[in-house]
Formats: sequence, structure tokens, C-alpha cells
Amino acid sequence: MLAYMIRRLLFVIPTLLGIMVINFVIVQAAPGGPVEQMIAQIQGRGSEATARVSGSAQGDTAAPSSANTTSQPSSSDGSSRYRGARGLDPEFIKELERLYGFDKPPGERFILMLRNYAMFDFGKSFFRDRPVIDLVIEKLPVSISIGVWTTLLVYLISIPLGIAKAVRDGSRFDMWTSAVIVVGYAVPSFLFAILLVVLFAGGSFFSWFPLRGLVSEGWRAMPWSTLVLDYLWHMVLPVTALVIGGFAGLTMLTKNSFLEEINKNYVVTARAKGLDERRVLFGHVFRNAMIIVIAGFPSAFIGILFTGALLIEIIFSLDGLGLLGYEAALGRDYPVMFGTLYFFTLLGLIMGIVRDVTYVMVDPRIDFESRET
Repeated sequence: MLAYMIRRLLFVIPTLLGIMVINFVIVQAAPGGPVEQMIAQIQGRGSEATARVSGSAQGDTAAPSSANTTSQPSSSDGSSRYRGARGLDPEFIKELERLYGFDKPPGERFILMLRNYAMFDFGKSFFRDRPVIDLVIEKLPVSISIGVWTTLLVYLISIPLGIAKAVRDGSRFDMWTSAVIVVGYAVPSFLFAILLVVLFAGGSFFSWFPLRGLVSEGWRAMPWSTLVLDYLWHMVLPVTALVIGGFAGLTMLTKNSFLEEINKNYVVTARAKGLDERRVLFGHVFRNAMIIVIAGFPSAFIGILFTGALLIEIIFSLDGLGLLGYEAALGRDYPVMFGTLYFFTLLGLIMGIVRDVTYVMVDPRIDFESRET
């Protein structure tokens, strides 16, 4: 197992590199980059935005004296390839390109990014004027809180419910719970979130739960016991919305996996030997049935952490990593985009290794040493 884990860890490097190449190519091909974004702001705000760019550039090189928004454009320079650049001084466009690193060819920019990432330097946000690593560290606790609590509760609810449905297959309990599962599967999590806000967060009925942030204002002055309760109180509605919208698929997967194992010959043999039903289910069936359920854990966690929690973060004003990446994509804030993609990719690869370790914990008969990665 140790040799296999070492191979998997080494395999993370080329996998991460390949995903970064794909992300870089796709992002670079997308229209409306940061230079276009700043040009649009300049054309809309005039001298105020121009002064902002000039001030930002002074850290490396003084801003060009010809950065005048009313200068004549030149069709022979690079400014003509930017939408909305008409009327801007070509030298000012070149200063924008230098400011955002677009004065270098794409290949050189990618190699420079890899070198900086190897030294844990993820750059500085184009529009937030803060290092990317500081933004990620600031937002990560919110996303981790949502992802961990939701995944934990989804598994704690879905696995026992799926087992109960498999044991009582075709019963009234199975039919009623299936109806609830169909509703949970059909309705998106953000609609449940809106319903919970209307009912319990000061909408039209009750105002029992907070609607903003991970903790209340002044949380630094709270004793730790009060702070923990306050944190959990803020997590109730967003986590509930995600759990209601996320437990359906895992419940049915658990049920079908158990039904498949229950009908196999080794279960019939175990029952024929006089073993009680509880020992048959949890001593024999559980180990085999849980393998396919565990296989979906990394993707479930990553899905909840980013795609599933994005709208929840917006609805409940939770400033997390998913919302940071989404806003960076809209604003073409490339350092933040690549930084968040890098962290999500790395987390996904690590979760894949955690999945394999859990495989062995559930079923020691699995031998990864005999397999090629």
C-alpha cells in the first residue's frame, strides 16, 4: 500500500500540470480579458480609472506620460485588437498590457506562472489589490465549513436511509421515503435555500436564523462556547438546503447497492448457517455494498464545495471560495481564477487518494499493490 501511495502522490504532479495547461488555454481563449475590462472601466469612468491604472503601475515603472484617453489611436499598434480601445493612446494600451503581464507571449506567461506556483507564489489579484493566497486563505474556511458539514450530514442520512429502504424494499416505508427522495432530487438546492429564507430568516414568517455571514458581528469578543454555538447557528440554513438537495442520489445508490448484494449467493449461505440478520447486513453485505458509495465521496465533496455551494453562498451572503472564483471569472481576474482552479484541482486529486485509503479500510481484501496506476 505504501508503494502505491507514493506512486499516486508522484502521479499528482503530471496530472496537475496537464489540468493547468488545459485551464490556461481555455482561459486565454476566452474573450474579454483584464485589459478589455480595464478599457471598459476607463471609457465609462474617464480620468478616474486612468489615474487608478497609472497609480498601480508606479510600483514597477512610472506610468507613461502619454496615458491620455483622448489621444489619437494607431492602427499599426496592438491597441486595435482590443474592443473599445478607440480613442485611447497606444502607449497607454501597452502600459495596460505590461501591468497585467500581457506584454509577454502566452507560453512565457505560462512558464512564469508554473515557476511562481512552484515557489508558492500565486500572484496578486488584478482588481482586489491583494495577494491571491491571502484571498484564498480568507475565503477557504467558509467553503470548507459548508462542504464538510454538508458531506458529513448527507452520508450520515443517506447510508442508514438507503440500507433501511433496501431491507424494506417494496414496503410502505420504502414508497413514502421514495416520494420524499424524488422531491429532493427534482428541486435544486438554491430553491430550498430561498424557501428556508422565506420561512425562517426574516422573510414572511419567522426570523429565527441569521441571513448573513459565517459568524455574527463582534465574534472576536465572544467566549469560545458562545462562538461555537453562533457558528453552528449560522450554518443551519445553508447546510440544510444543501443536504435536502443532495441526499437523494446517494440514498438511492446505497439502496441499489445493498439490494444487489443481498440477492447474492453468499448472503443466502450466511442466512442458511443461522446468522442473524444484523450480522449478515453489517458483517457481510455492508463491506461490499459500501465500495461503490465510497467511490463517489471525492466528487461529492468537490461538487458541494464549489458548484453546489456557489448559489448558497450568494443567497446567504457567505463569502467563500466558490463565490471568489465565480466573481474572478466574471471580472477576468486571471491570478484569482488560476489560483482557485489550482486549489480545487489539488484538493480533488488528494481526495482521490483519500478514497483509495478508505477503500482498504472498508475492505482489506482490496490490494492496490498488484495494480498499475
